[in-house]
Amino acid sequence: MNHLTIIGNLTFDPETRTLDSGHTVCNFTVAVNRRKVSQNTNQPDADFFKVSAWDKRGEVCQKYLAKGRKVAVTGAVSARAYEAKDGSGARASLEVMADDVEFLSSKSDSAQEPSDAAEPSAATAEAESQEDLPF
Repeated sequence: MNHLTIIGNLTFDPETRTLDSGHTVCNFTVAVNRRKVSQNTNQPDADFFKVSAWDKRGEVCQKYLAKGRKVAVTGAVSARAYEAKDGSGARASLEVMADDVEFLSSKSDSAQEPSDAAEPSAATAEAESQEDLPF
Protein backbone atom coordinates (compact mmCIF):
# COMPACT_ATOMS: atom_id res chain seq x y z
CA MET A 1 0.00 0.00 0.00
CA ASN A 2 1.41 3.39 -1.01
CA HIS A 3 -0.32 6.00 1.16
CA LEU A 4 1.44 8.97 2.77
CA THR A 5 0.17 11.66 5.12
CA ILE A 6 2.21 14.82 5.61
CA ILE A 7 1.58 18.02 7.55
CA GLY A 8 3.62 21.09 6.77
CA ASN A 9 3.75 24.57 5.27
CA LEU A 10 3.72 25.68 1.65
CA THR A 11 7.10 26.98 0.51
CA PHE A 12 5.63 29.13 -2.29
CA ASP A 13 2.26 30.07 -3.76
CA PRO A 14 0.56 27.24 -5.71
CA GLU A 15 1.01 27.20 -9.49
CA THR A 16 -1.86 25.98 -11.65
CA ARG A 17 -1.93 25.09 -15.31
CA THR A 18 -4.46 23.54 -17.68
CA LEU A 19 -3.24 20.69 -19.85
CA ASP A 20 -4.20 20.16 -23.51
CA SER A 21 -6.52 17.39 -22.29
CA GLY A 22 -8.53 19.99 -20.34
CA HIS A 23 -7.44 18.74 -16.91
CA THR A 24 -6.21 21.25 -14.34
CA VAL A 25 -3.20 20.53 -12.15
CA CYS A 26 -2.08 22.60 -9.19
CA ASN A 27 1.51 22.16 -7.97
CA PHE A 28 2.99 23.28 -4.67
CA THR A 29 5.74 22.22 -2.29
CA VAL A 30 5.20 21.37 1.37
CA ALA A 31 8.04 21.66 3.90
CA VAL A 32 7.70 19.12 6.72
CA ASN A 33 9.84 19.89 9.77
CA ARG A 34 11.76 17.14 11.47
CA ARG A 35 11.87 16.94 15.24
CA LYS A 36 15.62 17.54 15.46
CA VAL A 37 17.25 20.95 15.07
CA SER A 38 20.11 21.56 12.66
CA GLN A 39 23.36 22.17 14.54
CA ASN A 40 24.58 24.81 12.08
CA THR A 41 21.55 27.07 11.83
CA ASN A 42 19.52 26.32 14.97
CA GLN A 43 16.55 25.75 12.64
CA PRO A 44 14.54 22.53 12.34
CA ASP A 45 15.62 20.27 9.51
CA ALA A 46 12.90 19.82 6.90
CA ASP A 47 11.92 17.47 4.11
CA PHE A 48 10.32 18.94 1.00
CA PHE A 49 7.51 17.20 -0.88
CA LYS A 50 6.22 18.27 -4.29
CA VAL A 51 2.43 17.94 -4.38
CA SER A 52 0.13 17.68 -7.40
CA ALA A 53 -3.61 18.25 -6.95
CA TRP A 54 -5.78 17.62 -9.98
CA ASP A 55 -9.01 19.08 -11.38
CA LYS A 56 -11.51 20.44 -8.79
CA ARG A 57 -9.17 19.69 -5.85
CA GLY A 58 -6.43 21.65 -7.61
CA GLU A 59 -8.74 24.58 -8.32
CA VAL A 60 -9.71 24.78 -4.62
CA CYS A 61 -6.04 24.62 -3.60
CA GLN A 62 -5.19 27.46 -5.99
CA LYS A 63 -8.01 29.57 -4.59
CA TYR A 64 -7.34 29.15 -0.86
CA LEU A 65 -3.67 28.26 -0.39
CA ALA A 66 -0.69 30.61 -0.29
CA LYS A 67 2.93 30.52 0.80
CA GLY A 68 3.27 29.74 4.50
CA ARG A 69 -0.19 28.16 4.93
CA LYS A 70 -0.28 24.88 6.88
CA VAL A 71 -1.83 21.87 5.13
CA ALA A 72 -2.30 18.15 5.61
CA VAL A 73 -1.92 16.14 2.41
CA THR A 74 -2.63 12.45 1.87
CA GLY A 75 -1.90 10.49 -1.26
CA ALA A 76 0.48 8.19 -3.08
CA VAL A 77 4.17 9.14 -3.02
CA SER A 78 6.83 8.50 -5.62
CA ALA A 79 10.56 9.12 -5.49
CA ARG A 80 12.56 10.34 -8.47
CA ALA A 81 16.34 10.48 -8.69
CA TYR A 82 18.12 13.12 -10.77
CA GLU A 83 21.52 14.79 -11.16
CA ALA A 84 21.94 18.29 -9.74
CA LYS A 85 22.30 21.02 -12.37
CA ASP A 86 25.47 22.28 -10.71
CA GLY A 87 27.08 18.84 -11.04
CA SER A 88 27.29 18.29 -7.28
CA GLY A 89 25.83 14.79 -7.48
CA ALA A 90 22.65 12.79 -7.27
CA ARG A 91 19.51 14.19 -5.69
CA ALA A 92 16.07 12.77 -4.92
CA SER A 93 12.64 14.33 -5.22
CA LEU A 94 9.55 13.13 -3.34
CA GLU A 95 6.30 13.73 -5.17
CA VAL A 96 2.80 13.26 -3.75
CA MET A 97 -0.33 12.80 -5.88
CA ALA A 98 -2.90 14.39 -3.56
CA ASP A 99 -6.00 12.35 -2.77
CA ASP A 100 -6.99 14.79 -0.02
CA VAL A 101 -5.78 18.25 1.02
CA GLU A 102 -6.95 19.70 4.32
CA PHE A 103 -6.34 23.37 5.07
CA LEU A 104 -5.06 23.73 8.64
CA SER A 105 -4.27 27.47 8.86
CA SER A 106 -6.97 29.86 9.91
CA LYS A 107 -7.33 33.23 8.21
CA SER A 108 -5.54 34.95 11.09
CA ASP A 109 -2.55 32.58 10.77
CA SER A 110 -1.46 33.94 7.39
CA ALA A 111 -0.94 37.52 6.33
CA GLN A 112 -0.78 36.31 2.73
CA GLU A 113 -4.42 35.21 2.56
CA PRO A 114 -5.83 36.00 -0.90
CA SER A 115 -8.07 39.05 -0.55
CA ASP A 116 -10.67 37.75 -3.00
CA ALA A 117 -11.20 34.45 -1.18
CA ALA A 118 -14.85 33.75 -0.43
CA GLU A 119 -15.94 31.19 2.13
CA PRO A 120 -13.38 28.44 2.77
CA SER A 121 -14.08 24.86 1.77
CA ALA A 122 -15.71 22.43 4.21
CA ALA A 123 -12.31 20.94 5.04
CA THR A 124 -10.96 24.38 5.91
CA ALA A 125 -13.99 25.27 8.00
CA GLU A 126 -13.75 21.97 9.87
CA ALA A 127 -10.05 22.51 10.57
CA GLU A 128 -10.70 26.05 11.79
CA SER A 129 -13.48 24.91 14.12
CA GLN A 130 -11.20 22.23 15.60
CA GLU A 131 -8.61 24.88 16.46
CA ASP A 132 -11.14 26.47 18.85
CA LEU A 133 -11.50 23.32 20.95
CA PRO A 134 -10.14 23.70 24.49
CA PHE A 135 -8.27 20.36 24.47
